[in-house]
Amino acid sequence: MDLQLPLWFEIGSLVILTLILLGDLLLILKRPHIPSTRESTLWVVFYVTLALIFAGLMWVFAGPEYAGQFVAGWLTEYSLSIDNLFVFVLIMSQFAVPRRYQQEVLMVGIIIALVLRGLFILAGAAIIEQFSWVFYIFGAFLVWTAWRQAFPGGDHDEDVKQENFIVRLLRRGIDISDHYDGAKLRTVVGGKKMWTPMIIVFAAIGVTDLLFAIDSIPAIFGITTSPFIVFTANIFALMGLRQLYFLLGDLLDRLRYLHYGIAFILAFIGLKLVFHAMHVNELPFINNGEHIEWAPEISTWMSLAVIVLSMAVATIASLIASSREKKAGDADAAAAVVAEEKGTPPTVEQPRDDAR
Repeated sequence: MDLQLPLWFEIGSLVILTLILLGDLLLILKRPHIPSTRESTLWVVFYVTLALIFAGLMWVFAGPEYAGQFVAGWLTEYSLSIDNLFVFVLIMSQFAVPRRYQQEVLMVGIIIALVLRGLFILAGAAIIEQFSWVFYIFGAFLVWTAWRQAFPGGDHDEDVKQENFIVRLLRRGIDISDHYDGAKLRTVVGGKKMWTPMIIVFAAIGVTDLLFAIDSIPAIFGITTSPFIVFTANIFALMGLRQLYFLLGDLLDRLRYLHYGIAFILAFIGLKLVFHAMHVNELPFINNGEHIEWAPEISTWMSLAVIVLSMAVATIASLIASSREKKAGDADAAAAVVAEEKGTPPTVEQPRDDAR
């Protein structure tokens, strides 16, 4: 059964969301600043509340199944977007972006992400409409991505190296100044017009968004095949990302197990896609082109429960481990202070038997 929503609801939703994004962008351009924790918290709460209100409207106009698909898709994209923040932190640090202008960089990155994901969604919806077997490919890709997420090797540094290739091309092809000029893309140095390093930052953010779009779009198509739900879930996930960046701050370093939670979600959705592909199978070399009836169809509500539990367990485990390390570090520091006051080493080695 296809999603049926009033046309005015779909158009109105997209218009309102676009106006909110534009208002947010104009606010940043008019008053660039470092947002306080309170300001960031209020914005994150606002966007989360807005998403839940939208889910409630989906429930009213389309029913609980599609409302559940939106919430599951939104949470999936939100969790994957949080993973983006780790790379954004590396990019901001690598190119020494002044903290005052990081909001503008993030906002431009979000707009680039929305454009790229919109194109991916249109392409994905068209492919799925014509070729149901693509779910096999999406499923296998997500399982592989989950493995890469859980055991990253070089972690996010590898993504940054890929971005540096684009940066090198830019440096060879255009004149770039050595210093920022506020948030401007162009500046004048010695009477000559040049690009500022901000163009490199935008390029790096754009490449990152492209890489993450390739991972995230198949994931949400594993939850719903409605392009409207897929796109609105992405919008809501990305809208609060800028404020979340400043709100989490150093907390990102403490979420050490977050990538395991994300990997589990991706693997689960990947398997769900494979099961769905088996259930609607039309490939002649699999089960003689017949549907595989024993393949289970995982419900939207089970998917939602798995997503929430995975992120909750990963976050709680990360915070517990971080808290234990902090206590251990404080204890070691206290022992070192006492030892320094008494003029003795913090630990005393016991004599070995052969030295007696």
